[in-house]
Amino acid sequence: MAQEIIVGIHSIVEALNNPERSGHKLFTTKENKSELTKKINLNNISGLEIFEHKSHDIQEEAKKLYKELDFYFSRVPSNTFLVTERLELKNLTFLYNLIDSNEDFKMLILDQVTDVHNLGAIMRTASFYGVNAVLISRKGDLLRTPTFHRISSGAFEHVPLINCGSLPKTIAKLKEKDLMMLGFSEHSEDSSFEAAKKMALVLGAEDVGLSNAITRILDKTISLQPRGNIKSLNVSVAAAVAMEKMISTNA
Repeated sequence: MAQEIIVGIHSIVEALNNPERSGHKLFTTKENKSELTKKINLNNISGLEIFEHKSHDIQEEAKKLYKELDFYFSRVPSNTFLVTERLELKNLTFLYNLIDSNEDFKMLILDQVTDVHNLGAIMRTASFYGVNAVLISRKGDLLRTPTFHRISSGAFEHVPLINCGSLPKTIAKLKEKDLMMLGFSEHSEDSSFEAAKKMALVLGAEDVGLSNAITRILDKTISLQPRGNIKSLNVSVAAAVAMEKMISTNA
């Protein structure tokens, strides 16, 4: 059974509260266990195994497990981490059913976003704004590391993260389901935001932007207009601005 490592207290709490997860092993210090119990009743988590160690031993145990699972090791925050059954990403059938069952549907599509910090931050903001789903290309699943879980602050447990083999083909299918496709590109001269009951915000990585294959099948591309000297935004910040526009325009 595949496993994953979750770090960050908020992410650990959300993972323990997720009924879809099982096989939990919590590694922590006596002091941090006491802090954790203020946020969640550990006695109510079925099958949870708790291993208490001193801080140094926690880091050594984490280093060993990171190596086994082929993750780059950096010091585990709060001397606490969770080893749990790895959840599979949701598939396109799940996404299509989700769209069909919601009159008001908002999602993000990320094209060529390959930085784990950006994906984690985008997921956290998506959960904050109540976005229904985030779609990535299949290779994006490689970004689901302990760092991703720490930065996303538990959002993975609430916002479906869906991967697909071909973003252009999937976008074409989503348009058949009446989703408006609104892309963001610094090259667009249009800055007028349009909203719809069902829509997707499409963003690319800040170094390469949206690919041509994606851009030509979108309903519209717009740019976020700078008001100061800096002319561009990190993709996770741009996504946050775009989500705020989407939610406030639909309010």
